[in-house]
Amino acid sequence: MGVASMLQIDEMLGDFNRMNKRQSLYQVLSFAMIVSSALMIWKGLMVVTGSESPIVVVLSGSMEPAFHRGDLLFLTNYKEEPVRVGEIVVFKVEGRDIPIVHRVIKLHEKEDGTVKFLTKGDNNNVDDRGLYAPNQLWLTKKDIVGRARGFLPYVGIITIFMNEYPKVKWAILSILAIFVLLHRE
Repeated sequence: MGVASMLQIDEMLGDFNRMNKRQSLYQVLSFAMIVSSALMIWKGLMVVTGSESPIVVVLSGSMEPAFHRGDLLFLTNYKEEPVRVGEIVVFKVEGRDIPIVHRVIKLHEKEDGTVKFLTKGDNNNVDDRGLYAPNQLWLTKKDIVGRARGFLPYVGIITIFMNEYPKVKWAILSILAIFVLLHRE
């Protein structure tokens, strides 16, 4: 670390020592409000979009050229909308924690009105049956997390980077928390 960064750290610690209890409590409450506001915004997005995860990051290159690794997708999941061939969906498979972003390539409608469908990544050679749960050949609406409605290219690469390097993630979060707690305005 350089002399300038050491002086900044000493200055921040000095600011913290000069705070009285009321100012410290105010900073902690401000930090709590920021965290709770973020959670409320996330829950609000869940209600508006009908999706348990209204924003996801593309984690692999299986959907190239439509989406690249690190693209941020905006999802909706309105129950009354039928699934269509060609639509890009995000789905969860039993036994896997991470949702998958792929395109619907085939629909199978039964006489009782239930619809099942098959997916495939645009950049993959075969369909997704190998990714589904054992003995599962088709997806149903209950497997859908959402449908891609829009995206921001490469914005999610930060999330991928922080998950691949957890020490960097904790360092960034710690610095942000310290800044919020020690900043007087």
